[in-house]
Amino acid sequence: MRIAVTYENGQVFQHFGHTEQFKIYDVSDGEIVKEEVVSTMGSGHGALAGFLSANNVQVLICGGIGGGAQNALAQAGIRFYGGVSGMADDAVKALMSGTLGFNPEVKCSHHNHGEDGHTCGSHGCGNHGCH
Repeated sequence: MRIAVTYENGQVFQHFGHTEQFKIYDVSDGEIVKEEVVSTMGSGHGALAGFLSANNVQVLICGGIGGGAQNALAQAGIRFYGGVSGMADDAVKALMSGTLGFNPEVKCSHHNHGEDGHTCGSHGCGNHGCH
């Protein structure tokens, strides 16, 4: 199985559409056999599902993710676990052990907030609209 995590400085990056790197893990027989950090080369929202598909990813772990990206992942046959935070390595281990805490109803509403003078891309969404 191939698992990708939105990645920044060891953490699960909180805004799928602005992900600049994924950490990709190859898992076999319940063990991580290979891991690498890959650049998205500037791909944005819609292109990221294609990027993951081209890299043979079957599962994505991420923070906030919008409906369009969710649909693109579903069309690519990629299962995703959104609303995850913390260390990327810990998230993958939790997924493998069946203990990953995620939000099946996650939505990133970043396009609808900015009224307070900031945008999600400048701070990784954090607690502002990505649930």
